[in-house]
Amino acid sequence: MDNCRATRPSVDEATAEDQDKALAVVQRLLKERGIRSRCHHTISLGMFASHTDEVTWPNRPFRSWLDRHPPELAVIGPQGGHDVTVTIGSRSGSYLVSLPSTPDPQIVRSEHPEKVVALILAAQPEQESR
Repeated sequence: MDNCRATRPSVDEATAEDQDKALAVVQRLLKERGIRSRCHHTISLGMFASHTDEVTWPNRPFRSWLDRHPPELAVIGPQGGHDVTVTIGSRSGSYLVSLPSTPDPQIVRSEHPEKVVALILAAQPEQESR
């Protein structure tokens, strides 16, 4: 897992579920073409109890948090490595396709998941024959 996860924004459960459904469409289209992928879900959990006196600690309240991060679809390359990542834009709802050949993600409107697959196939032409 890369370090960029530490700075990724958190989303609410409904947004994460909607994004997961959109990525599932792309995953199904990839599977139909013989391209392997997996969806990554990241949840950050934490608990903090500020206590100075161990005698009174059980009676003191503690703080907890749960941060859910947007899901990512990791496309597996022919050698088994992680080649392409697909996420959903937090504001636009568009697919963001991070290809190894380009520094910035390619933006594909949410109505066209087949274009995401086309970008991935173009980036990995050796997988078309599979």
